[in-house]
Amino acid sequence: MPVYDYRCNQCGALYDVYHKVKEVKEDVVCPSCFSQEHTRLMSVASVGVGRSNTDSAPCACEMGGECCGGGCSMN
Repeated sequence: MPVYDYRCNQCGALYDVYHKVKEVKEDVVCPSCFSQEHTRLMSVASVGVGRSNTDSAPCACEMGGECCGGGCSMN
């Protein structure tokens, strides 16, 4: 099932919900204040690209520097 990001219109909390493509309003409830008033956010798809466990040096963007061009999980 896809993951969708939401922002609660009542308390502003951000949360993820796993559900079918067709959103059922009653299925989406804020975990902080239990409100059903929310805004569905645009998500960036994850493609599973990341550094291997054998890499010894951290990527610059993991240390707060400029991005290293897609070689880490920060992209």
